Amino acid sequence: MSPVTTAAVDRAAAILSRPFTLGGLTVPNRIVMAPMTRQFSPGGVPGEDVAAYYARRAAAQVGLIVTEGTYVGHESAGESDRVPRFHGAEQLAGWAKVVDAVHAAGGKIMPQLWHIGMVRSAGQPPFPDAPALGPSGLRLDGTEGTGRAMTRADLDAVIGAFAEAAAAAERIGFDGVELHGAHGYLLDQFLWAGTNRRTDAYGGDPVARTRFAAEIVAAVREAVAPDFPVVLRYSQWKADAYDARLADTPAELDALLSPLAAAGVDAFHASTRRYWLPEFDGSDLNLAGWTKKLTGKPVVTVGSVGLDGDFIRGFQGEGAPVQGLDNLLDRLERDEFDLVAVGRALLADPRWAAKVIGGSFDELSAYDPKALSTLS
Repeated sequence: MSPVTTAAVDRAAAILSRPFTLGGLTVPNRIVMAPMTRQFSPGGVPGEDVAAYYARRAAAQVGLIVTEGTYVGHESAGESDRVPRFHGAEQLAGWAKVVDAVHAAGGKIMPQLWHIGMVRSAGQPPFPDAPALGPSGLRLDGTEGTGRAMTRADLDAVIGAFAEAAAAAERIGFDGVELHGAHGYLLDQFLWAGTNRRTDAYGGDPVARTRFAAEIVAAVREAVAPDFPVVLRYSQWKADAYDARLADTPAELDALLSPLAAAGVDAFHASTRRYWLPEFDGSDLNLAGWTKKLTGKPVVTVGSVGLDGDFIRGFQGEGAPVQGLDNLLDRLERDEFDLVAVGRALLADPRWAAKVIGGSFDELSAYDPKALSTLS
């Protein structure tokens, strides 16, 4: 790679290093670590290695860390005994040590609270032994699953589990919470017409499909302090359904997002596979940009940031072209979105944020999916 100009280095540092305030939380820069499932927590307990994993990135100038998805305290919330849980004395004690380690490294951190709903891995027995639950008992492909549609009692139990987890997060020192409402998991299953075929108040038009998620947001908002940030991650795409869409037009997206904003979402985390792609015809705005325009709320963008070998300029790799840093900085500079979440690039290189802010682009480590089991 040819040398990066001083002007490019200075511009990156100036734009990415700006602090940002969300509720009672001020983060030192615009870089967020995106949540990434790792399954390194046997028994659902995050250990010293998990604390070190997050603290390493906090010490290297990640402004805000969002943890991997953590199961809320509901019997059907998850299927893996190695995914961390956000309930139980031993599990929460482990998370308290994670918080302490991140704060000692100078970082800020939020847990991502998660219920997987009808999503189950092929051939994997459920853990714990509880039925899968969803709005209509449908898999993402629209077929009947092995679980069932949720009853009113189920809805109340899950709402309570999210609220209890959020209260625990504040109690043990986290800086906010993120609710996982993306990628075809439970909250998203209610938002999406493809999996929500209910005929009661929780199904039907876009506003009705938001009711369950909005009730979770409202319960979480009530369970924590007024200035404790509540973030909602959402997406159009689903796992194995990349062309799925919650909304085909800005008006449809507004109908979905407005009730969630009114319920108490402080910021949205708009998940796309490639952040530079426009969301709707006739505008260059990505999903995060439209989210901010429609709701007026702060927004995090995410989607393949930093996955090229020449991040300062981008390159034409296999498949769709990956965008370089200028595109990202241009959008941040015009306030299309407020924060930038980085996933796999930060998994590969714990010092990614410090290197980008400091202009050490030649030192960036490339992401190698074959090395996932050794990345720490």
